[in-house]
Amino acid sequence: MQQILDFLAHIGIAAREATITGETFLPGIRVERGSILYDSSRMTYPGDLLHEAAHIAFAPASERESMSDEVGTGPGEEMAAIAWSYAAAIHLNLDPAIVFHDGGYKGSSRALIENFAQRRYIGVPLLQWAEMTTYETFPAMTSWLRN
Repeated sequence: MQQILDFLAHIGIAAREATITGETFLPGIRVERGSILYDSSRMTYPGDLLHEAAHIAFAPASERESMSDEVGTGPGEEMAAIAWSYAAAIHLNLDPAIVFHDGGYKGSSRALIENFAQRRYIGVPLLQWAEMTTYETFPAMTSWLRN
């Protein structure tokens, strides 16, 4: 988990330990004013930090600080977050199953991993549109944060 936290700090997404009570979309993780709060005693999957960071990263810079609670709920934003999460896992030399775990993605985790491994990408055209990567060079990212 420390590797993920170091990466997020390096690219400019704040993440800090906090006591989180109540319901959250992902166990033990909350987005508050563009920062990720996590409760390691309640968090089920550390890879979820990358997925939530992806939503923050894909948001226009002018909107990031106002993001709280459930973020990126539209289908395009979700697809971009999935692609960004995969790129981050590869960049960090992590097994993509850390992000695409069996507890998420509506039972499609293995299919996502297999498709990305075969260069059948979802979400990458949106990252390309946001000038964060190109289809030809993905999973390498030109920029981890959208302008």
